[in-house]
Amino acid sequence: MENRISKVVTRTGDSGKTGLADGSRIWKDSLRINALGDIDELNSAIGLVVSDGVSDEIDAELLSIQNELFNVGSELASPGKKLIGKKQIEHIEDQIRLYNDKLPPLREFVLPGGSRGAALLHGTRSVCRRAERSIVALARVEDISPALVQYLNRLSDLFFVYARQANKLANRSDIFWKK
Repeated sequence: MENRISKVVTRTGDSGKTGLADGSRIWKDSLRINALGDIDELNSAIGLVVSDGVSDEIDAELLSIQNELFNVGSELASPGKKLIGKKQIEHIEDQIRLYNDKLPPLREFVLPGGSRGAALLHGTRSVCRRAERSIVALARVEDISPALVQYLNRLSDLFFVYARQANKLANRSDIFWKK
C-alpha cells in the first residue's frame, strides 16, 4: 500500500473549511462534518471497548464494525456513494438475535453499568445515538441514504445487547431502574 497520508499538517483547514472526497470544501461546522465527527467519535469509543476486551467474539465483531464505520464516513465524505445497505443491517440484526437469545428477558429498564465492559458499551451506545441524530439532521436537508440511519439505529441496539452480554460474561448483574 502506498503512503496515503504522508503529510499530517497541511494547513488547508486553517480557514475553517475542510475538503470532502470529491474535492469540494465545506465549513467544519456543517451538518455533514458534524455527522462525520460523531462517527469518528463512535469509532474511538468502540476502540476503547476493544482495548478493554469483552470477549474474543464480540471484540472481533466490534473490529468489523469499526471498518464499517469508515464506510459510513466514506459515504458522508462522498455524497452519492453507497457502501452501507441491507447486508450490513441484517448482519447486525442477526448479532442482536444471537446474543439476546442467550440473555434473560428484561422486565425493567437497565441502567448503564455493572462491569467495566458493560459500562463502556453503554457509553458507546450513547455516542452511537448521537451519531444517528446527526445523520438524521443531515438527512433532513441533504440526500442521505436511509440505510445509514437504519444501520446506526440497529447498531445502538447491538451495543445494548453486548453490554448485557458483557455483564453476563463478567458474572455481574444488569443494574435495573428502581422507580
